[in-house]
Amino acid sequence: MRKRFFSRPLLLALIILPIFALPAGAGGFFGKASWLLDGTVLFFPENNGMNSDPMPVLPSLGAGVLWPIIDASKMGLSLELTLDFYMTNYGYDYDLDRAVPYAVENRSARVMGSLFATQAAGSYKFNSLVTGRFYAGPAVDLRIITIAANLRSDDKAEASKQTDSIRNYFWSKGRWLMPVFGIGTDFTLNDRFKLGADVRMWMPMYRLWSGENLPAIEGWRFGAGFRLTIR
Repeated sequence: MRKRFFSRPLLLALIILPIFALPAGAGGFFGKASWLLDGTVLFFPENNGMNSDPMPVLPSLGAGVLWPIIDASKMGLSLELTLDFYMTNYGYDYDLDRAVPYAVENRSARVMGSLFATQAAGSYKFNSLVTGRFYAGPAVDLRIITIAANLRSDDKAEASKQTDSIRNYFWSKGRWLMPVFGIGTDFTLNDRFKLGADVRMWMPMYRLWSGENLPAIEGWRFGAGFRLTIR
C-alpha cells in the first residue's frame, strides 16, 4: 500500500489544534463569537492546452465563525473558522497523469469540495464605518469524488476507472493541503451587521514535494466575493 505524505489525523490536527491553544475562559471568549456568511466566485486556473477544458469558474457558498482575541480601538486580531462549498466536473488525463477539469459534456467524475480553513485575521479600523482585514492560515480541500451522473451505459466503465484515478490523485501526496491568504474590507451597517468584500488565494503546498512537472499556474486557486458578518 502506498504511504501517504501526510496522514489524515495530521490534517485534522492542523485545523483544530489552534482552537485549543486559546484560553477558553478568557473574558467570555466563546460568548463573543460572530457568524460569517459568504458568497464567492472561485477561479481554478489551468494551463493544460488541449488536454483539458477551460478553467472552472465556480459559484461557492460558505459559512464560518469568528472569535475576537484582541479588540482595540484601531487594531484587532481574531481567529476564524470558515467552510466553503463548490462542485465541478473532472476527468483523468493519462498522458499528463493527473486529474484535469472537464466541461459537463466530457465529464467522468463529479467533485464536491469543501474548503475548510483555520485562519488568523488582523484588522484595522479606518473609521467607524470602514475596517480593513488581512488573514492567513492552514486550509484543506476535503473532496467527495463520485462517478458523474446520467452517463450513457457505454461510458460508465471508462468513467468509473477515471473516477478511481481522480480520487487517488487528489487524496495522495497531500494534495488536499492548501493554505489560504486573503484581504477584505468591511462596511458597518449597524450594531449587528457588517457587509464586506474579500479576495482570497489558496496555495498548492503539494507542489513543494510531489515531484510533478506542472505548469506554473497549476493548483493555484483564487476567489472574490462578499461576506456578511453577524455579531
